[in-house]
Amino acid sequence: MSVRWYSVVVDCLDHVAQAAWWAEVLGWQHAYDSAEEIVLVPPHALERGASDVPPDRRGPGLVFIPVPERKEVKNRLHLDLAPRGRDDHEAEVQRLLDLGARRVDVGQSPRASWAVLADPEGNEFCVLSPRED
Repeated sequence: MSVRWYSVVVDCLDHVAQAAWWAEVLGWQHAYDSAEEIVLVPPHALERGASDVPPDRRGPGLVFIPVPERKEVKNRLHLDLAPRGRDDHEAEVQRLLDLGARRVDVGQSPRASWAVLADPEGNEFCVLSPRED
């Protein structure tokens, strides 16, 4: 018996705004919306024939749920994002900053090849150097 990674759940003060922000960042789409949660998935997950893809190859979704408390401390788990192959790392970091991310110092070296950012509610994530698919 085994399990599969189904989703990452993000606690939010404003789950609607957070889901919209991450949808813009990733280019993902809403798969489910309610007052209790919003689920984002990669676009291919909603394309025609997607149900023919085995569940273990679909990848996890992002689920945004409302909670009453603010984020207080550094994340114990974070997302690593990577520009595609020949994309410009600094241009992608700037795009995310323009969308409302902010730079965060979590103790990384000034020579780090990645950038540490936080989303509008303060959840840290990294933008790695470009990677091939």
